[in-house]
Amino acid sequence: MVLNSILNLAKKSESFKRVIDKITSGEKEIYISGLSGSGKGYFLSFLFKELNFPTLVLTSNPEEAQNIADDLNSFLGEESVFFFPSWEILPYEFSFPSSEVIGKRLLSLFDLLFKKNVIIVASIRAALEKTLTPSQFENSCLYLKTGQTQNLTFLVEKLLNLGFVRYPKVEEVGSFSLRGGILDVFPYSSEDPVRIEFFGDAIESIREFSILTQRTTRRINQTVILPKREVLISDNRIEEYLNRIDPSKADMLRQRINLYQEIPGLEWLGSLFDIPQSTLFDYFPENSILFLDNPELVQNQIEYILEETENLYDQATKKGELVPEPVRVWGSPSEFEKKAKRFQNLKFLFLSGGKKEVLDLKIKSHQKVDSDLFFLKERIREQKNGGYSIYILCQNQGQKQRFSELLEEDVDGVNLAIGYLTSGFTFPEIELELFTEHQIFSRHYFRRRREKRFKEGLALSSYNALSEGDFVVHVDFGVGKYAGLKEITVDGRKRDCLLLLYEGEDKLYVPIEEFNRVHKFVGKEGEPRLSRLGGTGWERLKNRTKKAIKDMAKELIKIHAERKTKTKQPFSFDTPWQKELESSFIYEETPDQVEAISAIKKDMVKPVPMDRLVCGDVGYGKTEVAIRAAFKCIMDGKQVAVLAPTTILAQQHLTTFTDRLKEFPVRCEMLSRFKKRTEQKKLICDLKQGKIDVIIGTHRLLQKDVKFKDLGLLIIDEEQRFGVGHKERIKKLKTLVDILTLTATPIPRTMQLSLYGIKDMSIINTPPKERLSVQTEVLQFDSEVIQEAILREMDRDGQVYFVHNRVHSIESVYWFLRRLLPRVRIGIAHGQMEEKLLERVMLDFLEKKYDCLLSTSIIESGLDIPNVNTIIINRSDRFGLAQLYQLRGRVGRSNQKAYAYLLIPPLKMLNETAKKRLKAILQYTELGSGFYLSLRDLEIRGAGNLLGPQQHGFIQEVGYDLYFKLLDETIRELKGEKVIKEPDTKIRVDLDLFIPSWYIQDKKQRVEIYQKIADSKTQNSLEDLEKEIADRFGKPPRQISDLLILAQCKLIAKKNLISRIWLKKDKLGIEFDSTEKMSKKRAEQFRKKVKLPVEFKPSEISVDLKREKITDKALFIRKVLQNL
Repeated sequence: MVLNSILNLAKKSESFKRVIDKITSGEKEIYISGLSGSGKGYFLSFLFKELNFPTLVLTSNPEEAQNIADDLNSFLGEESVFFFPSWEILPYEFSFPSSEVIGKRLLSLFDLLFKKNVIIVASIRAALEKTLTPSQFENSCLYLKTGQTQNLTFLVEKLLNLGFVRYPKVEEVGSFSLRGGILDVFPYSSEDPVRIEFFGDAIESIREFSILTQRTTRRINQTVILPKREVLISDNRIEEYLNRIDPSKADMLRQRINLYQEIPGLEWLGSLFDIPQSTLFDYFPENSILFLDNPELVQNQIEYILEETENLYDQATKKGELVPEPVRVWGSPSEFEKKAKRFQNLKFLFLSGGKKEVLDLKIKSHQKVDSDLFFLKERIREQKNGGYSIYILCQNQGQKQRFSELLEEDVDGVNLAIGYLTSGFTFPEIELELFTEHQIFSRHYFRRRREKRFKEGLALSSYNALSEGDFVVHVDFGVGKYAGLKEITVDGRKRDCLLLLYEGEDKLYVPIEEFNRVHKFVGKEGEPRLSRLGGTGWERLKNRTKKAIKDMAKELIKIHAERKTKTKQPFSFDTPWQKELESSFIYEETPDQVEAISAIKKDMVKPVPMDRLVCGDVGYGKTEVAIRAAFKCIMDGKQVAVLAPTTILAQQHLTTFTDRLKEFPVRCEMLSRFKKRTEQKKLICDLKQGKIDVIIGTHRLLQKDVKFKDLGLLIIDEEQRFGVGHKERIKKLKTLVDILTLTATPIPRTMQLSLYGIKDMSIINTPPKERLSVQTEVLQFDSEVIQEAILREMDRDGQVYFVHNRVHSIESVYWFLRRLLPRVRIGIAHGQMEEKLLERVMLDFLEKKYDCLLSTSIIESGLDIPNVNTIIINRSDRFGLAQLYQLRGRVGRSNQKAYAYLLIPPLKMLNETAKKRLKAILQYTELGSGFYLSLRDLEIRGAGNLLGPQQHGFIQEVGYDLYFKLLDETIRELKGEKVIKEPDTKIRVDLDLFIPSWYIQDKKQRVEIYQKIADSKTQNSLEDLEKEIADRFGKPPRQISDLLILAQCKLIAKKNLISRIWLKKDKLGIEFDSTEKMSKKRAEQFRKKVKLPVEFKPSEISVDLKREKITDKALFIRKVLQNL
């Protein structure tokens, strides 16, 4: 609303009106100047609002395009403004643009084609990249609505032609699934995937559904499906082409298709297949407006693109790659001029340069405030006296309130509002002065990210889905290998079973009703040893694990109880300064951060010492949580110590703490062995006298000469990385003060719940909103690719990690890189270096003394260097999936696009496991089953860090799921909770127990449904599952109903401690657990309710069915059990 008011002020501008007059009179070329700060966005927003013409804004670089698009979004709203991104892959690069980029491009084109009057902002590179022709695009859009007649076979064929990939289950954008008359599809045009249900050829319903639960979220009447890619080509056409060309080149392309299931880099290859293509310009009607931002820079960029493409073409052809000539990729050098002539050109000149007539709009950047509040107040008074309208845009409500207090009496007449612009400006003609908060305080502009139109990712449950060849754990029989779903016949009845293979090729068939006793094995890396059926080894291992858990849990409970007996002076409640510090946080706190901060403050105001663990990935906001706790401590006149395992982490903490606390009278210092002795002595003396509020350091802080005047809070970062001696010293400190421990290694949620009440934990799992996905590319080792990647990062003033995980050959890689890039400053880091030298190298890299850090995988945890946005991983096929995710997570920690290059040997040298691993990391850039499997691996490390190396060993042996089940049971017993060991009820009934293959064709999905039935713990969850099955697969057949009813029977039986139920021709038997006996009174009541002849034994009931005609056996058993 406020930005609307600011936009309305532009109506007073005569210079703006003159531009509009020139446009409406049909002038083809208009020159303007004098647009500083967010002035371009302001001017263009007014222009668009007044004229409502389709408008293309063209810049020389994507950063400027994004800035203008952000400002336009703020003024006009997201419905009219589209940022049209570049693919962000180089010409002839055999990789895929991200689905987010393709989605944004296609949605922009769709709205331009059908809404007409929109404003699109693009860099010249993005605008010249080829896409579908307007007629192709229009003919490719599928419009579907309820009641419409549509041949399903034709629709599936059309989706395949549009580039969609068929999967058994839809979990990512651009995929579809068909089950009978139900079509699931995930188009770019929808935030969630869409489920279309047919009755014959008629569309009966259209529903959006969640990728996480696969359940319907809402009904809609219509949907539109856009193509998946910007080059549409059939398999037949590709095959025809490959048969015509050189067999060696065709073979190279076929290998890539086999690995990725589609052609990587197809966007550049379209012209090879003689496919008609267009550019963004062709989508605009004649005489639309083209706003050219600095035409000279745009022209320079075109020349650079053409020169770059020529060089890359030469490199590609030398390697024998199949690529089209540069002219077929971009068109001729004069192509842009021809396209621009179709528009009314509005050219913004940074310098007027003697053009005939240049309209100077005189929007200026205001003077730098640089946190000088005195200057700001002076400026406000001066402009108020001149009759100016003054606006200050704040990031959030807290900052708005803060400005109100900071400006004091000068706040009168100043419009404080919440809003986002890239920078402020002054417009003297209409007496407007606009400031932005981030400029006043000289902070980096925090871009407000537009929410994704579609969500990426896979269902959280997918990680546990079984595939043939997976290792599994059976609670009773140990570690086996899953060999598939097998249909067997027992007493003339069909049933599905899991086939598990054990040592010596022994086989175990697990009936579907016992699936809850089988879990995917996640433990040690590599293949686990198979258990022996009939042996005692597995039972002995379980018993040893239970004993070790019990000993460890007793120790945890004892430590927690001892701590609760100690007292301390509680901290005060929040001061106004505390609120000011928190409102100065320029990002929006994530829900997990808010929860963690609240829990810590509650701990601190109690008279019992705090001991809380905060767990969250690097960059998820743990440090901000720690800073707020530290400030709370300082406000009570006490000191804070921050302990980090390495100098580089300590240095990062010092930078962050100093920056956040600079506006308050707080002194932060760092103590490390890198400081001179005299400096160290001075710091220790000041610390003892209470002159230092926050001391940050490595284990140097633990030495005996370090004394505090009044230590109130100890913050420990990554405690598990300290040595035994250091941990003993930490233990002594812990008994005296509040403790906050930070770790970046994830902790299992199940463990958090199990330890509730004996270990205080806060988990920060929500990534910050501005976190961008990392563009990941798998490439064969190539010196030119490496050179290009490193130079590209250096061109934007960034730094690079080059990971080579072999210490013995790291020196030769160093000299290879030196020869390849003589001007690049390269540092080496690996675990066998002397500790002091290693820390020096890391510190120098942090301080930008090196452009590239060549290291082993020691960088995989703890580091947070926002300036590093490219990582190159050599021989990535040798890394585990968890390691690859950890390493890739070292980049992408700023608002810059980040790149991960996974270098591999030739494809034919890779084994199947390596291929699968690389495909997983390529495919699942954000949330995926691969990610959740690797997360399990990391959580095992996290649990080991918290519970100790012995427990870590047991988790690896018995597997993740079973270990945490045993941990939960043990702790509940030790807490005195009544743990009733429910029997695993076996039901033997003369029924076909399987899901028909005609109903769910995919075996993996059948197993998934069996698992869900077996894992359901309540009647409600089974009812929900029945609805889910009907929603996903259509009306369930009788077999599904029987399975669900028998699962309900099992739940009732467990509650009543029934171990076995069997139904024969004329008798129903119910056997109780050996510990359970039925009283006479209860037996009599049961007899009256069932109204059938009943025979009672101490632990068994027999119901005589000779005179009973049973039509539905499952329902009958449930009815009898409900009478117990």
